[in-house]
Amino acid sequence: MTQLGLLVRSLTVFVILGAVSASSSAETMEDALARAYRNSPKLNAQRAQVRSIDENVPQALSGYRPEVTLTGSAGYRYLDTLSKSSGSATTWVQTAYRDVPRSASLTVSQTIFNGSRTANRARAAEAQVLAAREALRSLEQSVLLSAVTAYMDYLRDLASLDVQKSNVRVLEQTATQAHDRFLLGEVTYTDVAQSEAQLAAGRSQERSAESQLATSKANFRRDIGDNPVNPAPGSPVDRFLPGSLSAATEIALVESPDIVGAIHDVDANHLQVRINEGALLPTVALQASVENSYESYEQLTRTYRSFGVAAAVQASVPIYQGGAEHALIRQSKELLAEQQLALERVRDGVRATVAQRWGQLGTTKAQVQSAQAQVSASEIALNGVRNEARAGQRTTLDFLNAQFALVNARISLVKAQHDRVIASYNVLSAIGRLSPRVLGLRTAIYDPSAHYLQVRNNWFGTKASGAPNP
Repeated sequence: MTQLGLLVRSLTVFVILGAVSASSSAETMEDALARAYRNSPKLNAQRAQVRSIDENVPQALSGYRPEVTLTGSAGYRYLDTLSKSSGSATTWVQTAYRDVPRSASLTVSQTIFNGSRTANRARAAEAQVLAAREALRSLEQSVLLSAVTAYMDYLRDLASLDVQKSNVRVLEQTATQAHDRFLLGEVTYTDVAQSEAQLAAGRSQERSAESQLATSKANFRRDIGDNPVNPAPGSPVDRFLPGSLSAATEIALVESPDIVGAIHDVDANHLQVRINEGALLPTVALQASVENSYESYEQLTRTYRSFGVAAAVQASVPIYQGGAEHALIRQSKELLAEQQLALERVRDGVRATVAQRWGQLGTTKAQVQSAQAQVSASEIALNGVRNEARAGQRTTLDFLNAQFALVNARISLVKAQHDRVIASYNVLSAIGRLSPRVLGLRTAIYDPSAHYLQVRNNWFGTKASGAPNP
C-alpha cells in the first residue's frame, strides 16, 4: 500500500500544482490553442465568408461610379427591290443592293441622385461587415474553447488511467498476498475471493479508462489538429478575469461578440428601411453617348457615314407603382423591430450565461478544495485500516473498501481540477475575451480589416485577394 500512496501523491502534485518535471518537447496549452487557431477548418471557412461579405461594400459603392458601355455591330445586308415608275409608260425596275453596315457607340451614365439609396447601401454593407467580424470572433472563441476542453479531457483521462493502472498493480499484490496467507491458514477463502473480485473490477475500470483516453485522443486531434505529444498540465486563466460577477457582466455587455454583432445587425436593418424609403424619392441621372455608323453599298459604290453626340439629364419621379414599395417599407420596419427585440434577447442571454458560468467557476473552486481534503482523508484512512488489518482488527474487505475509496477520491480530484480549468475559460469566453491576443498565443493573429481595406475602393479586378491564414 505504500507504493499506491506514493503514486497517488505524485499524481496529485502533477494535476494540482503542475510541478512534475517535463522534457523540452512538452506541449503546453498555449501551443495547442495556437495550432487550433491556425489550422481550424471552421475558422478558415469563416474567414473566407467574412472576406466575401467585404465585397458587399464595393458593390454598394459602385452606385457612385459611372456606367460605361461600348456597343459595336457589323454585318451584311442584302436588299432586293422592285419598283414601278410612273409616266407615259409603266416600267418595272428591279434593283439589288448589298450593304455592309457597321456602327459603334459609347454610352456613359452617371447617377446624380437616387434618394440616398447608394449612401445607405454603403453604410448598410459596412454594418454587415462589422457584424460578420463579430461572428468570426464568436467562432474563434468557440474553437479555442473546444480546444481547451479537448486538451483538458485528454489530461483528465490520462491521469485517470494512471490511477487505474496503479490501482490494478496494488490489487494484484493484494490478491497474491491473500492467496499466500490463505495457504498459511491466516485468512479464509472468502478473503481470497474478495481480493480477486476487486482485482477483476479494477481491470475492467482500467480498460474503460483506456477506451475513454482513446476517445479523448481522437477529440484532441479533431479540435487541435494533431495528436497530443507530452502535454503539460493546464492551468486556470483567473488572471484575465474580473474580480466580481457585476464587473464580468459589465464587460460582457460591451465586449461580447454576440451583443456587438446584434447591434450591427440592428444598424443594417435600420439602413435597409431608409434604402426602401428611397424608392419613393426622385431619381436623377446624367447620360451621354457617342455613336458612329457606316453603310456601304457595293452596286452604288457609295458609302454613308453618320456621327452623333448626345447628352441628357434624366429625372424620374415615382407616383404609384402598385404599392409594392410601401409594403416593402412596412416589412423592413417590422424586421427592424424584430432585430431590436432580438438584441434584447441576446443581452439577456449573455447576462444569464455570465452568471451561470461565474457560479460554475466558484463551484469548481470549492470542488477542488473538497476533493483535495477527500484524498488526504482517504490516504489517512487507508493507512489506518492497513495497520489495523495487520493487528487483526480489520478484515480484507475493510482494506479493499478503503483502497477503493482512495481511488475514487483521486479520480474525483482529477475531474475537479479538469472542471476548474475549463470553468475559468468558460467565463473568459462569456465576457468576450477568449482570444489569442488576450491569451498571448505565439501565433500570427488574423486581421479581417486587411482584406477589407484592400478591396473597399477597388474599381477593377476579378482576382480574389483572400488574405493568407495566420
